[in-house]
Amino acid sequence: MPTLFYLIGPPASGKRTIGQLLERQTGAILLDNHLWSDPIFRACGVTGHHELPVGLGPLREQVRLAVMAAARLAPPSVSHIFTNYLTAEAKEEETFGGMAELAKARGAVFVPVVLTCDREELARRIDRPERQDRLKLKNPELLAALLDTRGAFGAPAGVPVLDTTELEPEAAARQIAALGGWKI
Repeated sequence: MPTLFYLIGPPASGKRTIGQLLERQTGAILLDNHLWSDPIFRACGVTGHHELPVGLGPLREQVRLAVMAAARLAPPSVSHIFTNYLTAEAKEEETFGGMAELAKARGAVFVPVVLTCDREELARRIDRPERQDRLKLKNPELLAALLDTRGAFGAPAGVPVLDTTELEPEAAARQIAALGGWKI
């Protein structure tokens, strides 16, 4: 039976790092949110240091939906790890629900996890070199403004929350794998 891991958290909370470790531990395919964001960002000259140009949201959503449609076609032997920053906005419930629907359509075990992290730690992590290979947010002031205006997704009932402020990424990945029934 496939597993669909869904790592949700603000920028710099460790979604991709933990996803990469989870990928190594389980063999699930990592489809992190920059897979669908970076082609759009690159085309618009986004660097991660300035606000995003207006109008990119619908374009990113088209690519995200195409990736989800492709994942739906995967054979039962394939598991996935999706990452995403969901805001506190009401529309994000639909995004979360779409991921749960994808898992259901594939007959996959759905393992959503909300990652949290202290804001000061997020600001320290935001410009780390490992974030440079993707067009990730790199400006601490923009991060603060984003969190202040759009907030972070609250974990629905029954969805585990992991605080990554001090939790080592490998330990987080092991905990998440265990939630999906993987013995590492």
